[in-house]
Amino acid sequence: MDPAGGCPHADNAGLLARGAVASVVLPGGVAGMAVLGHDALKEFLAHPDVAKDARHFTELAEGRIPDGWPLRTFATVRGMTTADGDDHRRLRSLVASAFTARRVAALRPRIETVTAGLLDGVERAAAEGDGTVDLRARFALPLPMGVICELLGVEDRHQDRLHRLSSRVVATDTGPEEAVAANRELVSLLETVAAARAEQPGDDLTSALIAARDEGGGRLGRQELIGTLLLLIIAGHETTLNLITNAVRALCAHRDQLGLVRSGRAGWADAVEETLRWDSPVSYFPFRYPTRDLTLDGTVIPRGTPVLAGYSAAGRDKTAHGPDADRFDVTRPGRDTAARHLSLGHGPHYCLGAPLARMEATIALEQLFTRFPELDLAVPRAGLPRHAGFVGNSTGTLPVRLRPGTAPAAG
Repeated sequence: MDPAGGCPHADNAGLLARGAVASVVLPGGVAGMAVLGHDALKEFLAHPDVAKDARHFTELAEGRIPDGWPLRTFATVRGMTTADGDDHRRLRSLVASAFTARRVAALRPRIETVTAGLLDGVERAAAEGDGTVDLRARFALPLPMGVICELLGVEDRHQDRLHRLSSRVVATDTGPEEAVAANRELVSLLETVAAARAEQPGDDLTSALIAARDEGGGRLGRQELIGTLLLLIIAGHETTLNLITNAVRALCAHRDQLGLVRSGRAGWADAVEETLRWDSPVSYFPFRYPTRDLTLDGTVIPRGTPVLAGYSAAGRDKTAHGPDADRFDVTRPGRDTAARHLSLGHGPHYCLGAPLARMEATIALEQLFTRFPELDLAVPRAGLPRHAGFVGNSTGTLPVRLRPGTAPAAG
């Protein structure tokens, strides 16, 4: 796996041509595997003999993984994504109430207001400059980051630092010293957030988690609290940030598909689902570990092997999505059902925040293209810098022009 990442789709196609499961070399020369095919990945994600707890990671358990390994946080952070069985159900139940369909639906007016305000800022920035604006930095990022921080009771002043640190934590191209430093700084910042909420509880999820810990006699330990906050912040904004970025990029590059949505022949939610399939915001997610030698699609995955979930590959698997799987099509049959793709997971670890991510992206696209119907990329797609690392799948920036022929501001 290239630590620097890049567009995964050409490599995915080559790997899928060989089979649904591939051996990979992770950063630092660590041997791993990736499950790429849609059907194989669906089976793997729900398999009873596949664990998330890093005690099943053979090389880590034997002390052969250094502290500064760039993917170590994915394996060792204490929280839902690294827990199994009763522990997983306990941790998931503590936050599930914040992401029910009813609670998410109640957030819609607030998200619509925030979205409109951010678009005001986008228009001002374009008018004050040369008519272009980085939509990723000014819109796709602050929308989900603001929403998840509001849910968690995190002060606005922490948001930029949280994004910077979480980006380094999930990157796969960081050096050992940088990886350790970013993790320590992020944990320290989250401890500050938790301490503030403990001192002044509010109507937010962090306060509720602290209350559950304090009232439940250790039901949620300190490391689990910090780990849960870390996971919620990273998953609560990084995935949606990439989803919005990828959707805008796809619709700009496929004006016919944008036209279908704007004419009502498809919905904005259809554009979101097709983006999730066609250009998954998460490319390869670490880790799961077979608790016994496991045969998947004819390939043996040895017990204790760290396995990547290849979401971006599964989304374009022709055996599941047809011979035109490489084509972006908002009218694709089955586009309105999550069963058509696995980009938000499957099985017991299915993404709790999926309804929120879908709503945020749908509102973002509808407001954006309603307000700026001629919005287009300001640079060729090939010139967009890629997101660092092979976990997230997106571009690092998204320069757009809101209106064609916009002249630079006077002065």
